[in-house]
Amino acid sequence: MGDRDTDLFGDNLTYDDIKAATERTAGRIRPVTVAPVASGAADTVRAGSEEPYELWYALEFMQHTGSFKARGAQNFVQAHREAGTLPDTGVTIASGGNAGLACAWAAQQQGVRATVFLPSTAPAVKIAKLRGYGADVRLVGAEYAEALKACEEFAASSGALAGHAYDHPLIAAGAGTLLEEIHARIPGLDTVVVSVGGGGLFAGVATAARHHGIRTVAVEPENCRALNAALDAGGPVDVPVDSVAIDSLGARRATALALRAARENDIRSVLVPDGEIVRARQALWDHRRVAVEHAAATALAALTAPDPAYRPGAGERIAVVLCGANTDPGDLVHPATNQD
Repeated sequence: MGDRDTDLFGDNLTYDDIKAATERTAGRIRPVTVAPVASGAADTVRAGSEEPYELWYALEFMQHTGSFKARGAQNFVQAHREAGTLPDTGVTIASGGNAGLACAWAAQQQGVRATVFLPSTAPAVKIAKLRGYGADVRLVGAEYAEALKACEEFAASSGALAGHAYDHPLIAAGAGTLLEEIHARIPGLDTVVVSVGGGGLFAGVATAARHHGIRTVAVEPENCRALNAALDAGGPVDVPVDSVAIDSLGARRATALALRAARENDIRSVLVPDGEIVRARQALWDHRRVAVEHAAATALAALTAPDPAYRPGAGERIAVVLCGANTDPGDLVHPATNQD
């Protein structure tokens, strides 16, 4: 985050920031739809389930641009518009895809230019959508970190306003508006389960959840465990990244913002193997005809594995965030069976 952002908006995240983001983005984002899941539904059955619990899906993949990222991007751009700090050279961001889509969409809403840096591994479907929003797309390197370096160099030379895919209080506060809506729609919610990459969604959701007395379960792939490793090490550390969900959850290091939220809130950090992520994603398609990204299925996999990473208590009321759908559904090929 640049010095001008720190001066204007601070470098921490509070519940007041999320309330401000809720007011700032009202009418500019799609309110989340929540759906109850029948007990014993085919896409949620897990071996050895000892106690019944109440499960809801938060269908955030229906958000503008196909993911929760639209919330943070809208809050970021709108806050700078209000402060008079949105430059003529526009905005720029490095992204695995979804944050870039959100930035390009929010910039288009404000009539400003967006330059988006992606690793060459970004899915073609995301690149095509970015260009559809009028973004200048630049592919750099094989990993997010390389795209981020190029983005920072571009911002310094051009004067464009640099956003961040997740390491920014305005971005995280925008993401936290999702929990505000889930809380309003599911009375008595006990737990929210959310996938974690760099930690922007997690930080916003966990901060809002703490205010409402809701537990947060942070779910990462076993081989993309930036937050989990940071908690073990007592501070942010670099981790190797190798997962089917790498395009969205492939951050090498969790942010101080995410780590602070994890330490201050009632959170559980759990890991799931790629095989269970793939199975959960396939089950959503087979039994719901919902095509989500592997990152979205990562949250559900914490509950549905034969040896689940998170075991709910009896009667626990849980919302699983299905956070994005910018995916190529071509590998979802099996016919549906046993529809519920």
